[in-house]
Amino acid sequence: MPLRSIWVFSGNANLPLAQAICAYLEVPLGRSKLSRFSDGELFVEIGENVRGVDVFVVQPTCSPVNDHLMELLIMIDALKRASASSVTAVIPYYGYARQDRKVAPRTPITAKLVADLLSASGVSRLLAMDLHAGQIQGFFDVPFDHLYAMPALVDSLRPLVGDKTSTVMVSPDAGGVQRTRAYARRLGIDLAIVDKRRARANESEVMNIIGEVKGRSCILCDDMVDTAGTLCNAAKALHNAGASKVYACATHGVLSGPAVKRIQESDIEQVIVTDSIPLPEAARGNPKYVVVSVANLLAEAIKRIHLGDSVSSLFI
Repeated sequence: MPLRSIWVFSGNANLPLAQAICAYLEVPLGRSKLSRFSDGELFVEIGENVRGVDVFVVQPTCSPVNDHLMELLIMIDALKRASASSVTAVIPYYGYARQDRKVAPRTPITAKLVADLLSASGVSRLLAMDLHAGQIQGFFDVPFDHLYAMPALVDSLRPLVGDKTSTVMVSPDAGGVQRTRAYARRLGIDLAIVDKRRARANESEVMNIIGEVKGRSCILCDDMVDTAGTLCNAAKALHNAGASKVYACATHGVLSGPAVKRIQESDIEQVIVTDSIPLPEAARGNPKYVVVSVANLLAEAIKRIHLGDSVSSLFI
């Protein structure tokens, strides 16, 4: 049944995802014009009457992060000034999330900075998926709904789990154990952990493996794949420990820098990611990558927010 008094808009970050969300909700994608002045400044013009309407802006802050973040901020400002009843930022991938605390003297906390920028723009509510650190929700003074891609990813992983005793879910680091345990519980399989120590940003060194992986099919689980150094090192360690096959799954396929080449040359059979952000051009059409859509999950959350229904019940 089509929803009334709701508009969904999208920036340039992931237009196909926004279109799929609108198809589920049976509402048209709102018209907006995003252009640039000659000096590169962004200009946004909303092409719909949004007065007194619940508005949702779908915009992951993926690469180029700064451009997409500014698009989102300017769209929110334009919608608030057009008298929208509420503006919810739907951010499937929250950029700058990895700097969520000070890790050294004189360093920023960019996750909080982005939160302050969004709050200053006038956003009424946030909807995000698989944050790098859950505590980022606490950086906001407006309602924040945190979704998980697990229901969609688990369905795509089930065909990889034959005999449950011969498959193990693997966390590539200690920080992802809670997430990986949740997947293992849903799939009814064992859990293993790759213990690593990171020398510097985007570089990691595998130390040892906690759990039994010899002769078993392993599924690495992470929230994102960026340069793929951690993932490929973990896959190599599992292979050296006697794993029969190694797969990987992650919510956000960032795949920056040497990631595509590393994965292609690695021991990983297949990488399963969601469409929270578009795959880089170099990875599209490659059979090593499987993309699972989270459009229906995001759309259902949008519908429940609009109608005042429970969002958390999606994951019970």
